[in-house]
Amino acid sequence: MAKMIHDADVDLSPILSRKIAIMGYGSQGHAHALNLRDSGADVRVGVRPGSRGWNAATKDGFAPLSPADAAAWADVIMILVPDLAQPDLFEQHLAPHLAPGKMLMFAHGFAIRFGWITPPPGVDVSMVAPKAPGHRVREVFKEGAGVPGLMAIHADATGQALKSTLAYAKGIGCTRAGVIETTFSEECETDLFGEQAVLCGGVSRLVQAGFETLVEAGYQPEIAYFECLHELKLIVDLMYRGGLGFMRYSVSDTAEHGDYTGGPRIVTAETKDEMRKMLAEIRSGAYAEKLARETKSGWFQAERERQRDHQIEQVGAKLRARMPFLEPSVAPASDPVPVA
Repeated sequence: MAKMIHDADVDLSPILSRKIAIMGYGSQGHAHALNLRDSGADVRVGVRPGSRGWNAATKDGFAPLSPADAAAWADVIMILVPDLAQPDLFEQHLAPHLAPGKMLMFAHGFAIRFGWITPPPGVDVSMVAPKAPGHRVREVFKEGAGVPGLMAIHADATGQALKSTLAYAKGIGCTRAGVIETTFSEECETDLFGEQAVLCGGVSRLVQAGFETLVEAGYQPEIAYFECLHELKLIVDLMYRGGLGFMRYSVSDTAEHGDYTGGPRIVTAETKDEMRKMLAEIRSGAYAEKLARETKSGWFQAERERQRDHQIEQVGAKLRARMPFLEPSVAPASDPVPVA
């Protein structure tokens, strides 16, 4: 069983003695910067002047710098911009300032695993990957808890990479829940697979397909929404607290029977074969090439906009607006997907 590293196992001081630049101020960027600051670290935010991130960081009390200026100032540089934007950021703004002894950090292994970034010798290279969206990383930290995380050391030029990386993980709250040591490849490959097969691709398509099936059969879209999307949170919360067994214990006998009989009809041997193919494409680098190709062609951005117009989105927005206790949220208009 993997060893979990917790708060009591980690000394925070190695990160408190260093200057940390957080590159990007989106979901993960804002959480890391704010949590580290609350932990007593010396943090600056590197963002494009005048950007949405620049304005948000300023509002939160930071004095943001351009990425190049932040990289020149810092001892530790954490890259928290989208994967596709990382190569240009690195080459144009960070690489000239990566003197020996500095630490370059990532929250996802993608750029290193697929060779999109090659750090110079003499630099520590590590990863701290919280297993939650950034907004949850921040919310849970403020509650006095933390989200689990993964950590990895890719290059230990100074001999101090492990201590500094674990201290960083503690600074953002991950060791409160527990951190597992991994590799850049393992984190990247399992993360991409989980996103595509289950957490995002699998769940989103299953929800949409169920909604469409009910609506096409003549049922009211609002009822289809509640049945196939709204109630999903209730089921996932039960799994989160006690696994599949606790969920099955908590639902009705009819629902439990439907789990055992309906699930294998939807997730078939053919489905699992496709999962294996997806994993093979990830490991071979074919998916990374596809991501770059479909971003450059404009398909990614077009598909993002197309999915916003799905009927389940329109129905859901109206229903959520009538339930203010849910604290309904609306995704802002997105910036164009960065091209690798």
